[in-house]
Amino acid sequence: VNSLMMHGRNNGKKYKAVQIIKNAFEIMHLLTDANPVQIVVDAIANAGPREDSTRIGSSGTVRRQAVDVSPLRRVNQGIYLLVTGAREAAFRNIKTIAECLADELINAAKGSSNSYA
Repeated sequence: VNSLMMHGRNNGKKYKAVQIIKNAFEIMHLLTDANPVQIVVDAIANAGPREDSTRIGSSGTVRRQAVDVSPLRRVNQGIYLLVTGAREAAFRNIKTIAECLADELINAAKGSSNSYA
């Protein structure tokens, strides 16, 4: 909910963000006949990165080193990617943010390439 409350005119409007998620859950249940909470859990698990790169500098040269991502960062980044994808899909579009969020979560849970995450 809190990551939906970012950027400009939606800043601080928690009730609006809760309503968006509630509508998205209803849409997900109608489209898939599955438990929406389980869809969200699967989507976050699939969206989070398993590996990341970090900068390692020694004697003036900087190179990138592959490292594993901690579980909390993986969840946080997965949620961020899902919300960003829904926000970009709803921008200048007839579909509401709730419909776009539901589509994004369903696609991410399936592992579809249509998902932003």
